[in-house]
Amino acid sequence: MITKKTYPNHHVFETEIGGRTFTVETGKVAELANAECICRYGDTVVLTTITSSPLPKAGIDYFPLTIEFEERLYGVGRIPGSFNRREGRPSEKAILTMRLIDRPMRPFFDDELRNDVVITCTALATDHENPVEVVASLGAFIATACSDVPWNGPMATTEVAMVDGEYVINPSAEQRANAKMFCTIASTAEKVVMIETEANEVSEADLLKGIELAHETNKKIVAFINSIVDVIGKPKFTFEKAAVNHEMLDDLMNYGMDNIEYALDTDDKNVREERLTAAIVDFKEKFGEKYGEDFDVQIDVCLYKMQKKVVKKWLLAGKRVDGRGMDEIRPLAAEVGVLPRVHGSGLFTRGQTQVLSICTLATLSMEQKLDTIFPEDSKRYIHHYNFPAFSTGEARGARSTSRREIGHGALAEKALVPVLPSVEEFPYCIRVVSEVLSSNGSTSQGSICGSTLALMDAGVPIRRPVAGISCGLISDQETGEWRTFTDIQGVEDFHGEMDFKVAGTTEGITAIQMDLKNDGLTMEIIADALERCRKARLEILEQIMLPCISEPRPEVSEFAPKMISIKIDVDKIREVIGKGGSMIQKIVAESGAQVDIEEDGTIHIASPDSASCEAAKRMIEDICFVPEVGTLYQGKVVRILPGTGAIVELAPGKDGMVHISRLADKRVEKVEDVLNVGDTTWVKVMEIDEKGHVRLSRRDALREMNENSQR
Repeated sequence: MITKKTYPNHHVFETEIGGRTFTVETGKVAELANAECICRYGDTVVLTTITSSPLPKAGIDYFPLTIEFEERLYGVGRIPGSFNRREGRPSEKAILTMRLIDRPMRPFFDDELRNDVVITCTALATDHENPVEVVASLGAFIATACSDVPWNGPMATTEVAMVDGEYVINPSAEQRANAKMFCTIASTAEKVVMIETEANEVSEADLLKGIELAHETNKKIVAFINSIVDVIGKPKFTFEKAAVNHEMLDDLMNYGMDNIEYALDTDDKNVREERLTAAIVDFKEKFGEKYGEDFDVQIDVCLYKMQKKVVKKWLLAGKRVDGRGMDEIRPLAAEVGVLPRVHGSGLFTRGQTQVLSICTLATLSMEQKLDTIFPEDSKRYIHHYNFPAFSTGEARGARSTSRREIGHGALAEKALVPVLPSVEEFPYCIRVVSEVLSSNGSTSQGSICGSTLALMDAGVPIRRPVAGISCGLISDQETGEWRTFTDIQGVEDFHGEMDFKVAGTTEGITAIQMDLKNDGLTMEIIADALERCRKARLEILEQIMLPCISEPRPEVSEFAPKMISIKIDVDKIREVIGKGGSMIQKIVAESGAQVDIEEDGTIHIASPDSASCEAAKRMIEDICFVPEVGTLYQGKVVRILPGTGAIVELAPGKDGMVHISRLADKRVEKVEDVLNVGDTTWVKVMEIDEKGHVRLSRRDALREMNENSQR
């Protein structure tokens, strides 16, 4: 006997976002998860689940939250291009989507929760008209809000683009590609909790308008999510908090706050670490016996709370750890050409943060090919960011690239793309690698500055140099008092509430990434942070970077490939390639240059030697040469036809005949009286018949040249 399955908890909820229907379906799939939902926006469909372990994880001092974004290429009608023809590790864009969801959510979980929480967003279908990252974000917020997992949400995410002067909510891929500004904003009903921006030198005022529009949209979505929670939301489970030993904390604070203040009161990270180590030794001698094993377990969290208390007190009073003013930037230095043989290099130092960026130029065939559910299928500009353990003084071996490294590389990439020359202007694939040599805060912004220097040193004709700077925040929840401060260092980032990173040129913003550790920002704080970053950005550009290198090198490095681009008729591509690739192989073999042909007839020629490029160019032009009636050409006599005329080669494989009657103004008895094999002569194209035969005249060419010389 078969019983038909029913879904008593099945619900469907609908709202409108940006003039399009957004649907949430629950209670039909993934019944064993703590909560689930299927979100649909147009033909973009994402399944989101949240699961939590019933018991806390032992031996950790952090909340174990994992966000997964699962790409499924069937969702865009493609089979994966990997050897096994299945999805493998996440693409960089998928990892960036995970970070986009994680960053606004994480501060709203209790930091003393130790139960594993995993949120999985599976992209089942993607239409490129409705952004899958927004649907995944909203799915994560809805599932978490409806689940029994403790969370202080909900929140919502909206994307805004400025296209032709108009703001568009959740733009399509095409609209995003043509936008002057593109923002992703996450916010609660009250405050903004995350900002991610890529822009083409947009003003702070235009950006603020976009943020306000997204925030107003998010307020409506949050109300919609709350209405879902009212219907299907589960009671939140209680959990055992990984609480600090308050007796030990009180003892340490009463005994040693002066030691912590002394340790923090320096601009040298090494000195700070030495002083903190000495304080720990002192604390252990005093309280180690009293608290036993619990001392070693609790000391780190106690130190964190003590340092945070000191930093907060000082910043609210206008004092910074290293003695700087609230708008003062750490000492800066910039150098270019620091490495031999590489195509371009730049070293940027800000206090104890130091980044070496290296630029490499290659042919367009080296573009990164992308096999993802997102619309981009290749990248011409590639930015990689490496953060080795030695940069923070850690004794730890190298590991695989972290999500943080991918995120910081992507931020630097977004910051620089708007100022790069077009393919037509500069037909190169460009890779920049930022090596963090020393880290004491704002390494991502240091990589933007260093990479600008490296690009200019490599001779990349960027439109304008780009600089990056960060702004921090400290606030008092009881009094409502808050302060922002420019150029945060590591200890201010660790114990502060905001890392507001802004990159741009003298003309406007190119990228923003904002991370928070509090419950969000008001528009007043956002405007203040943007203005601080604008002033600091201009100082860095005008006082440090431009004096180092005022404009891109006029030529690329001698070690970089030389590049020429030409355009031929699409109908001629077959001739240039030749049967079985014979002609293109001949061109490459004889010239020594690399030749890449695009479908639109654009040909990129590259070689370490300019002469090789020119040789390949001439060979291609000869193949594509089509003589025009009425035009004069200088050709070479390749054959004599006794009593008839001469065959003149205008280009390799392209020749025509000069009849004996058109050799000269006078009667010619023998062709050899005027021309012989090997001679060069000017001829004029008189006619090209339907079979392609070219009729030439030496007589008419000489007449025209004579007339021109007499004018």
